Amino acid sequence: MTPMQPVRGTRDLIGEDLRRHRHVIETARRIAESFGFEEWATPIFEDTRVFSRTLGETSDVVTKEMYTFTDRSGENVTLRPEATAGICRALVSNGLTQSLPQKVFYAGPMFRYERPQKGRYRQFHQIDIELIGPAHPLADAEAIACGFAVLEALSVAADVTLEINTLGDAESRSAYRAALVAYFTRHREALSAESQARLERNPLRILDSKEPIDQAILAEAPAIGPHLTAAAAAFYEGVKDGLARFGVPFRENPRIVRGLDYYGHTAFEFVTTALGAQGTVMGGGRYDGLVAEMGGPPTPAVGWAAGIERLAMLLPGAPAAQPPVAVVPVSPAVEEAAIGILRRLRAAGIRAEMEYHGNLRRRMERANRIAARAAVILGEDEIAREAVQLKDLVSGAQTEVPIAELVGRLS
Repeated sequence: MTPMQPVRGTRDLIGEDLRRHRHVIETARRIAESFGFEEWATPIFEDTRVFSRTLGETSDVVTKEMYTFTDRSGENVTLRPEATAGICRALVSNGLTQSLPQKVFYAGPMFRYERPQKGRYRQFHQIDIELIGPAHPLADAEAIACGFAVLEALSVAADVTLEINTLGDAESRSAYRAALVAYFTRHREALSAESQARLERNPLRILDSKEPIDQAILAEAPAIGPHLTAAAAAFYEGVKDGLARFGVPFRENPRIVRGLDYYGHTAFEFVTTALGAQGTVMGGGRYDGLVAEMGGPPTPAVGWAAGIERLAMLLPGAPAAQPPVAVVPVSPAVEEAAIGILRRLRAAGIRAEMEYHGNLRRRMERANRIAARAAVILGEDEIAREAVQLKDLVSGAQTEVPIAELVGRLS
């Protein structure tokens, strides 16, 4: 029988891979808490409208990538392709729009039907923060500063660059859209097929094209700056000033538009050259209209998401697994006492395993195979003295230790 394999675009997280994955989440959780963010958990699947309404009916995510199905009760549901829409739905569903601001941290799996490649899977994982309520540009700067602090804590900040842009307010985007349509229409025949389709649906997305035949045309495309209203320009300056005050270095990139329709004003990405073509490890922006799309009141918000897989690939090394302590009874007569010691060690947070089978030599061989840092050896004589033999499996030194002192010695 052919061995079963994981579904294309998914993978198992085992050993070092899982340690890297967990380290990213635990580090991000710790940093987010220091910024005042509280962790939420939302369902893995939602009513399809949560995403189709908010991500944009013509977005690539909605038209090509969502895992959508009808369940047995006839409900149309979708495995979440991103976290922000679900968090905004939860804000409204749980009556929290009157308790603002809400500072939310999130970590979990997302699902998109994409072409699998390095650092990109069909089931992938993200960390995510959302700062919901403040309309001040300093909120954007603080959210970005939190992301930068996560990257610093992971020791990968030196490998990434923050790029920022503004998408302006609704009036700015309307004027800019008209300018882009006029420009790209003149070059329609030279555009890629995908960009030609985007010209009809959402011309701003052409700026995000990675097609080589589009690059020369994009180089001469108009920028949004001349089309910003005075208020939008002032907001953008406030974000840049806030980043400087938080000590977050950045460079401006007028081509950043983000891939989802709900963004306005600030858009940003942390990018790297260390992962080849898949260069964005964290990105986000402001989305002041999303909560209203969920049936709530108009509510300003800003946030970001980061790919755990890509951050894990950037880590300078895998966090080491805690080496265990091997509890080695020399005979069945002392197994009950050995189990008592095992429970004592585990209660103290010490990783401990007991060797069950074979003579003393075989049990010690097993202790070496699991890379134990020490062996707690006990026989009937030791138990009578309420002691054990503690052997350091690195140096080979062995001493008798009272059971009452064992946890302290191992800690």
